[in-house]
Amino acid sequence: MVFGEKLKSMRQQRGWSQDELAEKLFVSRQSVSKWENNQNYPSIEIIIKISDLFEVTIDELLRSDEELTKKVIDDSKQLAYPGLKVLFDLLFLLGVTLLIIKLAVLGLNKLAGMDLSLGDSWVWNFGPLVLMVGAGIGSGIVKEKYKKE
Repeated sequence: MVFGEKLKSMRQQRGWSQDELAEKLFVSRQSVSKWENNQNYPSIEIIIKISDLFEVTIDELLRSDEELTKKVIDDSKQLAYPGLKVLFDLLFLLGVTLLIIKLAVLGLNKLAGMDLSLGDSWVWNFGPLVLMVGAGIGSGIVKEKYKKE
């Protein structure tokens, strides 16, 4: 039995209309209708609510429908990658910040005749480039990995 048929059957056993179920799940009646007609699937949060409401396991709900199982797996993979993306975004921003500081110091030295020095360290000369390129490559790898899975 696919998810939509199972949901409709459980709802009817309780004597609930689509409107009543929608109210209990805090969704629209149209959403319930689409789920029951297999036109769409609920999010994992709603699946958990349905599981609690009808006192069935999530496994019973998911294993009844292969497409729904695939959707839940894909959704969970998507949630795993934002942490890595944020890390690479922060590294990129750090590189941009270092570059702006370097350019500001060079500009002040040139335009205002100041003699500010950041030193000749590797960090100031190549750090921004390494951080920005590395973050871009890392972000691309994460993106490709998500697409393949």
